[in-house]
Amino acid sequence: MMGGSLWIFHGATEALFNGKSFIAVLPLALLLPTVRVSAQMMMIGGPLDCEETCVCASNIVSCSKKNLTYVPTPLPNYTAVLDLSFNSITRLRAEWTPHSLNRLHSLILSHNNLTFLSSEAFVSVTKLRYLDLSFNSLRQLDECIFEPLQHLEVLLLYSNCISQINRAAFSGLDNLQRLYLSQNKISRFPLELVKDRTRLQALRLLDVSSNKIKALPLSDLKALPAWIKNGLYFHNNPLPCTCDLHDLVAHWHLKALSSTMDFKDSHTCLLPGLQKEKMAILDLDKHYLNCSEVTVMDKSAYLEQRLVLDCDSRERDMMKNWVLPGNISLSPAMETRRDGSLLIGPLKAEDSGVYTCYATSDSFNETLYVTVTVFNSTKSGGLENLKTAYTTLIACLVSLVMVLIYLYLTPCRCACCPGQGLEKSDSFHSSTVSLSQAHEETGQERGEGRGFAYRHVAFMQPKDQLEQNGRLNPIEEDEECQGDRERRRSDAESVSSVCSDTPMVV
Repeated sequence: MMGGSLWIFHGATEALFNGKSFIAVLPLALLLPTVRVSAQMMMIGGPLDCEETCVCASNIVSCSKKNLTYVPTPLPNYTAVLDLSFNSITRLRAEWTPHSLNRLHSLILSHNNLTFLSSEAFVSVTKLRYLDLSFNSLRQLDECIFEPLQHLEVLLLYSNCISQINRAAFSGLDNLQRLYLSQNKISRFPLELVKDRTRLQALRLLDVSSNKIKALPLSDLKALPAWIKNGLYFHNNPLPCTCDLHDLVAHWHLKALSSTMDFKDSHTCLLPGLQKEKMAILDLDKHYLNCSEVTVMDKSAYLEQRLVLDCDSRERDMMKNWVLPGNISLSPAMETRRDGSLLIGPLKAEDSGVYTCYATSDSFNETLYVTVTVFNSTKSGGLENLKTAYTTLIACLVSLVMVLIYLYLTPCRCACCPGQGLEKSDSFHSSTVSLSQAHEETGQERGEGRGFAYRHVAFMQPKDQLEQNGRLNPIEEDEECQGDRERRRSDAESVSSVCSDTPMVV
């Protein structure tokens, strides 16, 4: 348009210098200011009409359902609420308002056909606390697009076509409490918004339901505090059915978190197969996967250990007070941490029982119970006992094996053993000799023609050896062991000995 106006001005000047009639170009010159105003109106917007187009009530300006393709200007400086819903505005440029609106706290642009947001679209409305961009045609959220809105508390982006979200799209929103992203085409769960230092510190509600998310970071979600999980909505996504997913949803349901209690029937998953049949996640333990039933988890520990009990309430910044089993107040030895958790220990057997946490605030009260079981042994002691039992068992088995080897596999080294030759060995193998108490001789046997008493010599003869009542019977001397000596039988009171290659003289 500016180029067109310059062309008109140039044509009029050329006609004047060429001697043409000035009257012929005068109407064009008169139209020039109108063209300039129209161009400005198309770029910024038409004039605000509080009688026909909009309703101006005190500090509220409502221009809803007027089929507007632009934002009317100029808006009053005192405007606090601006409603532009149900119109045909397609682009929100940086110059949609020529001056800053420092009192504007609510901007409603829902049910338009917005496809573009300028990176500087909100630099003139930095005091916004409520921004509604729902039911539009936005496809992506660029980096730092909402950064000027440091006071924003509620951001509605549901029912768009958003499929791409820059990781820094919500940076700068230090006071954002509620973020609605449902009914879009998001395929990745935005974990950075709720985890650790990268998350929005004040965020207590994140709705990503009814999107295209096919996987959840289950372990990270389990580790979140209850006040975040209470406002985390992810139902109606094409999640595959797994027992881990069932475990997550069942635990949240047991804790009565709003995200699962309010949409219990909408928490579904897809069964494997071509049909992609939907099934309620909470029913996976009863039908398809036979997942384990989830119960309330209690705390257990050993003697002398320390234990941390969490008062994991569903609201943030609540006053928390603990009561010990038996309705006893806290002892000086127990410590309450900043986050409201209770540190107990070193544990004793009498520390077992139900601990109660009372979480209170101006608008909400909650009572939490934690059952603690203290095992009547130390953890290290239990391990030592196990090691001792294991060592004893091994020792018994080794002893048994050695006995069996001794009984059945030890070779016989006596010359008198059956099948053994009479060769003399260079080394003599002695064995244990059992001596009975000495008895006085009641009679003396003398050999014929000799004047000294005969001394008994005993040898072990494995053959024909008998065991009676744990004692060995007296055995006879073997002629092969004695050479040409005359065999004699010892009396019943003679000693019993074990055979060796060398006679043992008694």
